Amino acid sequence: MTQYKMLINGKFVDGAATLDVVNPATEEVFATCARADLNQLNEAVAAAKAAFPAWSKTPIAERRKRLEALSADFKAMHEEFARLLTEEQGKPLPHAMYEVGGAIAMIDYFAAQELPEKVLRDNENERIVQQRAPLGVVAAITPWNFPVILLMLKVPAALIMGNTVVIKPAPTTPLTTLKFGELCAKHLPPGVVNIIVDQNDLGGALTSHPDVAKVAFTGSTETGKKVMASVSSTLKRLTLELGGNDAAIVLDDVDPKVAAPQVFAGATMNAGQVCLAIKRLYVHESQYDAMCEELVKLANETIVDDGMKQGTQMGPVQNKQQYEKVLGYIEDARQRGKIIAGGEKLNRKGYFIPPTIVRDIPDDARLVREEQFGPVLPVLRYKDVDDAVARANDTEYGLGGTVWSNNLDRALGVAQRIESGTVWINKHLDLPPDIPFAGAKKSGFGSEMGVEGLEEFTQARVINMSKAPPGAAHA
Repeated sequence: MTQYKMLINGKFVDGAATLDVVNPATEEVFATCARADLNQLNEAVAAAKAAFPAWSKTPIAERRKRLEALSADFKAMHEEFARLLTEEQGKPLPHAMYEVGGAIAMIDYFAAQELPEKVLRDNENERIVQQRAPLGVVAAITPWNFPVILLMLKVPAALIMGNTVVIKPAPTTPLTTLKFGELCAKHLPPGVVNIIVDQNDLGGALTSHPDVAKVAFTGSTETGKKVMASVSSTLKRLTLELGGNDAAIVLDDVDPKVAAPQVFAGATMNAGQVCLAIKRLYVHESQYDAMCEELVKLANETIVDDGMKQGTQMGPVQNKQQYEKVLGYIEDARQRGKIIAGGEKLNRKGYFIPPTIVRDIPDDARLVREEQFGPVLPVLRYKDVDDAVARANDTEYGLGGTVWSNNLDRALGVAQRIESGTVWINKHLDLPPDIPFAGAKKSGFGSEMGVEGLEEFTQARVINMSKAPPGAAHA
């Protein structure tokens, strides 16, 4: 059985304990990895702090060169990373290949960026410029649904700007992150990137650590609240990308046969374990029955199996805790609505739940009010667009949303009323690296990706210069 080590100060180290990693398609332990204690967490932060002065003063051209070399090795190991990702996370291998490819693209994007000095004012009397300085040690905390690409929304942006990093992956999907550590150890100076693994018991110590300058966290809203409370004592910088309960509104001019495949894909990608997945679907009453019929066909045709098997279209839920949670939503939906596809766990090893479609369910049902984070989609009927928009906005979340229509002006009018950080029209989950991504309401704050995401890892510094000699400026 393969054993994986942590990375602290450029060295691969055993943990104070070990952690078993389970393949969600088999429920069997297939690898073990090192697990840190508080002392090792402190060692990782100390290593990052010690490495910061030299790394922050390294010319950006040299930092870029190192990231490009890391990316080249990543590309050479593309399939190896993807196979490991499928084993620990569960998604079909082609989807894992896509995620790893996207992660490499993120490194390439951020490696090519810089934030040059910005001239705010320049005249005969004064020159005022804004510079961007690195913050220091960044704690990057990632979830289990997309453990590779979500890491790369944080680490390369932090590094190119001159920060050092301590990474803490989710305990159920630590292996691809630890493998990434092999590339970091090869291409980066000791201490610039450090990786520790815990059993969800060291997060508070990391986020409250006085030597951590910024926390970049992706995860649930409830955990995000704890992270925010934890950083308050040190007033460190914080980016939170949290949960979502994204609504899709299908207008009455759309053919259900055309829209249903895209909507279904947006709801069931990664077995529904996507913060930006379509989690509520609002369909005009004139199209409601037809849309439900199309979604049932798609659900029943989906091949749910081990992600390593050729032809698999949807893998298992990633871990037992989430699996049981999703089954709970299904049981509640069975009492409140009508399940027209799926609805039963598969009778075999693995955390498999087939795509489940629920219709005629009220707005106050758990499946509608809460974030299910699984392959279960409630389909809700509406009479007029104002009603659909009001119901879509009646949530504490505000991560994403979609509008589907053959009339772009009409769709834009609806999209501008959706209270979320991102709204797509006639597409879903399109996230180019140069476009910022941020949540509204309790879906978080701060940006990832784009120039705005890069700026999150810097401190703005304004230098205000008088061109007059001392004393003359105030004469």
